Amino acid sequence: MRPSAVRLLNILVPVKRTVDYAVKIRVNPDQKGVDLNVKHSMNPFDEIAVEEAVRLRERLKDEVKSIKVVTIGPTKAAETLRTALAIGADSAIHIEVPESAPAPEPLGVAKALRAVIEREKEGVDLVIMGKQAIDDDAGQTGQMLAGLMDWAQATFASKLVVDPKKKEAEVTREIDGGLQELKCRLPLVVTTDLRLNEPRYASLPNIMKAKKKPIEKLTPAELGVDLKPILETIKVTEPPKRVGGGKVENVDQLIAKLKEAGITPVKS
Repeated sequence: MRPSAVRLLNILVPVKRTVDYAVKIRVNPDQKGVDLNVKHSMNPFDEIAVEEAVRLRERLKDEVKSIKVVTIGPTKAAETLRTALAIGADSAIHIEVPESAPAPEPLGVAKALRAVIEREKEGVDLVIMGKQAIDDDAGQTGQMLAGLMDWAQATFASKLVVDPKKKEAEVTREIDGGLQELKCRLPLVVTTDLRLNEPRYASLPNIMKAKKKPIEKLTPAELGVDLKPILETIKVTEPPKRVGGGKVENVDQLIAKLKEAGITPVKS
């Protein structure tokens, strides 16, 4: 009796185009959001996810069949996909939305990713994505996708070891009390933390090769999903400016200052 063939891994990596982490954020004039007419780049946690997918292929060699990246965004978001392709992904999907469209919420993104996974003929075994995007800091999409797919999930990963033969993954994740080790069955959704790896810089030859790699364009309608937000932003304001502190000579002066500020010291 012949042993069953080992299924090669198909990896999906969602990425997001966000305001570059080094840009100083400013509220736009209508106070409904922030000024987006600034430099954008790939969400840093998603860069880590792409890097980890490429490293998995380097470690597992022929056991990884494909690495596909997907994004939701306007025409300019194709630049983010090209960056991921230059790092080492094989192909990409661009779910294109108008420039003026509001940013989709985590549940809408998760539903779109579910639709992408369900239409992949060869299936998806592993989704690696950033634990959060630095623009909304929601940190919900990975968990929602795992729930919609009824897949295992391992969030805030700082180490990932995959065994395609056993269809298992061992994940070390960051928690408040330290580290937690999980063993998960594939298919699996993993969200990446900062300590998982340090993304590489794309070399010039790989940047040139990325221009020839395929990007499939889709619309939300073709996927059967509605990305219209269900939440309304009433107002966005900048945090109050910090006021400089002062020095006191002794405890009595400290207590006096606290009382002036309306804070009553508690006796031990």
